[in-house]
Amino acid sequence: MKMRLNSFKRPSDQAGVSLLEVLISVLVLAIGILGIAALQAITLKNAGSSASRTQASIQVYSMFDIIRGNRGNISGYNTNTFVAGDGTGDPGSMAAWLNSLQTTIAPDAMGRVICTPDTQICEVGVRWSDERATGGSQTQEIVIRSRI
Repeated sequence: MKMRLNSFKRPSDQAGVSLLEVLISVLVLAIGILGIAALQAITLKNAGSSASRTQASIQVYSMFDIIRGNRGNISGYNTNTFVAGDGTGDPGSMAAWLNSLQTTIAPDAMGRVICTPDTQICEVGVRWSDERATGGSQTQEIVIRSRI
């Protein structure tokens, strides 16, 4: 009597599992890459906002240098409120400084100078809207006080 071997194989319990593992791995990897891309976008946005704050600080100290160059006219620099540049002004003047705020920081940047001639103390400030700031558009302001 001949014995016949059954050519029918029973399906393995593991069929398709490795494909499912690969698909899940690809999904996890894709989510991770999207997270890194979002983190990079936020970093770039905050770097631009930081650059504006740095420029504002530089511009404040630039105004202090302008005032120190003309101490005799210390009260002539007072604005008492934030004002914007009008596109005119000689280099080294208050008007030129106000214009440079708009070109280096933001188009809506404004400056303020309050000097007290008796004490030789001046307060210089810069204000601008920063749409790149965390949490949406926010008004940023830097004010520094110094004895001239």
